Amino acid sequence: MAETVEIAGDDDGIRLDRWFKRHYPALSHGRLEKLLRTGQVRLDGKRAKSADRVAIGQAIRVPPQVVSAAVEERKRAPARTDAKLEDLILYMDKSVIVLDKPPGLATQGGSGLTTHVDGMLDQIAFEKRQRPRLVHRLDRDTSGVLVIARSPAAAAALAKSLAQRDASKIYWALTRGVPKQKRGTIRAALAKEGGRGAERMEIAESDDAKQALTDYAVVDHAGEEFAFVAARPLTGRTHQIRVHLASLGTPIVGDFKYGGQGARGKGAIADRLHLHARSIDIAHPDGGRLQVVAPLPAHMLKSWKFLGFAAENVADPFTARRRT
Repeated sequence: MAETVEIAGDDDGIRLDRWFKRHYPALSHGRLEKLLRTGQVRLDGKRAKSADRVAIGQAIRVPPQVVSAAVEERKRAPARTDAKLEDLILYMDKSVIVLDKPPGLATQGGSGLTTHVDGMLDQIAFEKRQRPRLVHRLDRDTSGVLVIARSPAAAAALAKSLAQRDASKIYWALTRGVPKQKRGTIRAALAKEGGRGAERMEIAESDDAKQALTDYAVVDHAGEEFAFVAARPLTGRTHQIRVHLASLGTPIVGDFKYGGQGARGKGAIADRLHLHARSIDIAHPDGGRLQVVAPLPAHMLKSWKFLGFAAENVADPFTARRRT
């Protein structure tokens, strides 16, 4: 049967064809165009075009043949992923699962990717008949807190909280160099470098640039070479924290896309991306607050120890500031 999917926070503003590429990577562009022409794919009950932009809260009708094909594709995923995904659970209740995503594991499928969180979600449905749903995403090499909804109602509630900024997501990063201002808010709009299809973002003032704001605070530093920076994105743009910190002249260690050779580690500090989704504080779908913290991944913990930074019992530098 057909499935109706509500647009979540991180999908706000993207093209409809891009949305399908993210969530149903096996569906070819030609096949999608045919489904759109025949009205089998609908946006809020109306016919749509591939170039239409989707918005949080809108509902997409996914035809039954696309749903069944996606189910079959997930069944072909390696069985070894079952226990692995279950082992990543930090928190679970009847409405929500929170995973500790390791670096290197993609959130969603893409070109050449066969193993990703979205393709493994059936394995953590447990007693639920409905498949869990992603609420937001993390870059492949970013580790940490990833929230999964266990029902459409929970997904809608969490997406609404993210859209209304009733959530605080704090990231920890290791930067090469120390920001001159020890704390502040970076306000710099972002756009895809080179336009449509680009995988690299840039600070821009063009018509297609989107507002992006990031709170940051230097928690500790080792001389002028490295800094432990906490970042809180106030908007949810692709690669936002990475681009913003690089714009200060202090790229994240291991982020060669935006820092070039200036993002290299040193000594015991590996040339891997040092960006971790440390915590989330968000309205729980059933009332109250959901607050979860994820431990540092091994390579970042090693760097923290090498530099003498605290990895636990670190005060939230944004407590007295506005919540996102």
